[in-house]
Amino acid sequence: MAQTNMLAMILAGGRGSRLHDLTNKVAKPAVAYGGKYRIIDFPLSNCANSGIDIVGVLTQYESVLLNSYVAAGGRWGLDTKDSGVFVLTPREKADSGLDVYRGTADAISQNIDFIDSYDPEYLLVLSGDHIYKMNYDKMLSFHKEKNADATIAVRSVPLKEASRFGIMNTDDERRIVEFEEKPAKPKSNLASMGIYIFTWKTMRKLLVEDMKNAESSHDFGNDIIPKMINGGKRLFAYEFSGYWKDVGTIDSLWEANMDLLDSNNALNLDDTSWKIYTEDTGIIPQYIADTAKIDCAYINQGAHVGGNVSRSVIFTNVKIAPGAEVVDSVLMPGVVVEEGAKITRALVAENVRIGKNATVGDKKSEDILLVAKNVKGEDKNGK
Repeated sequence: MAQTNMLAMILAGGRGSRLHDLTNKVAKPAVAYGGKYRIIDFPLSNCANSGIDIVGVLTQYESVLLNSYVAAGGRWGLDTKDSGVFVLTPREKADSGLDVYRGTADAISQNIDFIDSYDPEYLLVLSGDHIYKMNYDKMLSFHKEKNADATIAVRSVPLKEASRFGIMNTDDERRIVEFEEKPAKPKSNLASMGIYIFTWKTMRKLLVEDMKNAESSHDFGNDIIPKMINGGKRLFAYEFSGYWKDVGTIDSLWEANMDLLDSNNALNLDDTSWKIYTEDTGIIPQYIADTAKIDCAYINQGAHVGGNVSRSVIFTNVKIAPGAEVVDSVLMPGVVVEEGAKITRALVAENVRIGKNATVGDKKSEDILLVAKNVKGEDKNGK
């Protein structure tokens, strides 16, 4: 039996329903981000950069694209004889007859045999749908220093927003004394990031017990973590201060992309010391025509820009015709914007075509418009 110090499991099976049409046919972790990346690139790159060699990716809904993408472990340098990225799918049946994970803890429970085959001392459990950079090895050092049974990554959020998160209440040593799921009146502002390190022998026993409990929802936040606290286990909060974005809504996904326009953005995708690896598509360089006017834009390779682009993020293979205008918007791969079209405060999904002289979005709108279907254009006479 192989032995590894810490094995990672990425929970990548959520529906992502708040992203609406973006996740109708694609799992949330496979949604495009930042010009040429997919959301799943971030936890996988963090694992590779942190020296974690074995990663299980637990997929479920609309997972065909995600499964094939993740299976190419070489993108993250995890394809040697001693490393690998493994796609793990559910085996349990729901009432519908479909294979499902019943909760976050159940997703791990169904894969105990896989984890045991590597005999890890520690288990890292990650959400697969956040944008951030983190050195998990530093978090593991903290876990060992505290002789913890579980360590949960947290970050400070404004107290007025804390009720949207799972909140950790801690003592002076950062030991977690209480966990509150989306409390109406939060006692602290330490929000769970959905990143856990468990001492595996301890967690394995808890998962086996949880599988036998018909009253459990088989969830880390609702069941496992409270049981550990009530049972006197040693749980600690590891505070993270870097860039982190839960891109669970259209507005938050738009915001995360727009953050890249700041030359001093905390994520810094150009940082070679902590590289975010992705698919190498071999696309030709961007082309900016003489007719184009660019003002504060993040334009990726393969893009062909002939119109005006202001405060926007342009993904790979986007085509913007002369006379078109893109303002405060995010255009995903393969979008085509025809002559005279105007896009404002919008997120345009992959391969959507905005027709000639069409108008999409409104600069006065409070919410970001998602454009997931082709928009028919019109001629100069409005026909």
